[in-house]
Formats: sequence, structure tokens, C-alpha cells
Amino acid sequence: MDLVQHNPMHPGKFIKRVYLTPHDIGSNELSRKLQVSAGLVSRMLNGKTDVSPAMAIKLSKVLGRTAESWLAMQDNYNLWIARKSIDLEKYEAISFA
Repeated sequence: MDLVQHNPMHPGKFIKRVYLTPHDIGSNELSRKLQVSAGLVSRMLNGKTDVSPAMAIKLSKVLGRTAESWLAMQDNYNLWIARKSIDLEKYEAISFA
């Protein structure tokens, strides 16, 4: 049985909610710690950019959690978006019998 998460949070929004807002940390400070542009961090925090493997490694060092957990969060979000947008009624399984 597959466990389907409903409306998973984009990793950027998770970062904002769990790490930045409660600790009064701004996106500019995070961008300096990650050594990336403020624009990239802004796009990530607003769910406009995916967490890449390289970013996952940096987030792991700067914020904690494993790089794998950051990528899994991104994959869960992307899969949820794809499931909402693809009509599987149009597809037929290949029979291997």
C-alpha cells in the first residue's frame, strides 16, 4: 500500500516556517551561509526553485538534516504536483503476459 501525502510542503516553505521565521533569520543571512545568491534563496523559499543535490548538501551543513531528507522532501513535493496534473485515464499499461 502506497502512502500518499496530501499537499506536501515545498522545502523552501518548510525552511522559512521551521528555521527562519521562528529564529528571526533573514533570507540574506541564509544566502550568505549557503554561499549562493540572495535571488536563488528567495526563489527557493517561495517555492519557485527546486532543491538541487548541491543545495541539499549545503542545507544539510547549514541547517541540519541529511542531504537525502532535503531531496526526499523535494521529490515528494514534485511527485504530488505531477499527480495533480497528469490524467492517468489517458494511459494504458503494457501487458507482459
